[in-house]
Amino acid sequence: MAKVYVLLFNARTENEGIHTVQMGGRNKILMFESEDDATRYALLLEAQDFPTPTVEPFDSQEIETFCRDARYDWELVPDGKLEIPPDQNLEQTDWETEAKTPDIVEPPNHSDIPSEDLDRIRRQLEGLL
Repeated sequence: MAKVYVLLFNARTENEGIHTVQMGGRNKILMFESEDDATRYALLLEAQDFPTPTVEPFDSQEIETFCRDARYDWELVPDGKLEIPPDQNLEQTDWETEAKTPDIVEPPNHSDIPSEDLDRIRRQLEGLL
């Protein structure tokens, strides 16, 4: 089993995401044979104002299984090949979308409730005690 290197965002967090390249409407994971080549690619992503990825080692079979399960394509980038990121990046990544917190619901503005209604509600609540 061969070791490969992939790029992760927010590595080892609940909001971890793996770098993919979209080709023809499909996601493809790049598996680098060389850690140096993966690091170089990560630096090229940073130069495109991408969030800073982490280069992580994995067993190639583990990544291929993940890809099959997620219906992603994969490509093994041979040692020494200079892979260049696409010119265009997604505006919103899947892992950023999932990380967003739900909208906070503001409590009602009590000034909108007439004071006699507030007094009636207070009396009802006090009666429960």
